[in-house]
Amino acid sequence: MTGGSVGIVVPAYQPDISQLQQYIKAINKNISPNTIIIEIDSPEKDTERQLSDIPARVETVPYRRGKGAAVTEGFEKLETDTFAFADADGATPTDSLADVIKPVQMSSADLSVGSRRHPRSDIDADQTIVRQFLGSGFTWLAKTILPIKLFDYQCGAKAISANCWDKVREHLYESGFAWDIELIAIAGALDSQIEEVPIKWKDRPGSTVDPVWDSINLFKSLITARHRAKQLSGDRLHKVIAGYSREQTPIIDSKNESS
Repeated sequence: MTGGSVGIVVPAYQPDISQLQQYIKAINKNISPNTIIIEIDSPEKDTERQLSDIPARVETVPYRRGKGAAVTEGFEKLETDTFAFADADGATPTDSLADVIKPVQMSSADLSVGSRRHPRSDIDADQTIVRQFLGSGFTWLAKTILPIKLFDYQCGAKAISANCWDKVREHLYESGFAWDIELIAIAGALDSQIEEVPIKWKDRPGSTVDPVWDSINLFKSLITARHRAKQLSGDRLHKVIAGYSREQTPIIDSKNESS
C-alpha cells in the first residue's frame, strides 16, 4: 500500500492457530504493512512456538485483558502513520481490511470504521435470530444515543491515524468489546473525521461474545461513552455529573497501575 506507513494489530483470545497463521500470512502478502503485532490473551502452552514462523510480532499475556485493552496495548507499540486492527478469526478478508485502511492512509479520514451493515456490504452470515435481533437493536440504540450516525459500530476492522490516536488514547477506559463504541464516540467528540467503509464479511463460528450478557454490558457502556463524549464536547450537565463520579483509570495507565 502507498501513502504512509501502516501497522496492524490483531487481538486474539485462545485463537485457532491454523486460522490465525493463514490470516496473518494473507495480510502480509496482500497489504504488506510495515508492522503486524498479534496481541494474545491466555495463550495455550505452545502458541508462541506455533506462531514463530509467521511475519508478525507475537505478544502474549497469561490472562484475559479484553479486546479493547489488547488493541490499545498493540497500538501503543506501533510507530507507523496509520494504526489498524482486525479480529483474529479473519472474518474481514484482507481486501476489505485494505479498504478500511485506505481513507486514513490517504488522509481523507482520521478514523475509518469497517461496516457489515452498510447497504453496500457483502455479508455471508448464518446467525441465530437472537443474535440478529440483538445486533440490529443495538445499532438502532447507538444511532439514537450517539451523535455519530453509523450503520455498524462493532465491526472488528478499524483504522486510525497516529495523530488521532494521540488525541483519543487518554480518554479510553473500556477494556472489552465496548472499546469500539467508546473509540468512535470520543473521536467524534474531538471533531475527528470519521468514515464508514462497507466490507465483505464472513461470519465465523466459535465467537467469544455472549449475545445476551455482552449486549447488556454494551448497553451500559454505550451510556457511559455518550457521557464521556458529551463531557469532552463541553456539555455543562455532563461536566457536573463527571465531578460527582468515581474517577476511573484509562487503559493506557491501568497497566502501570497494576504492575
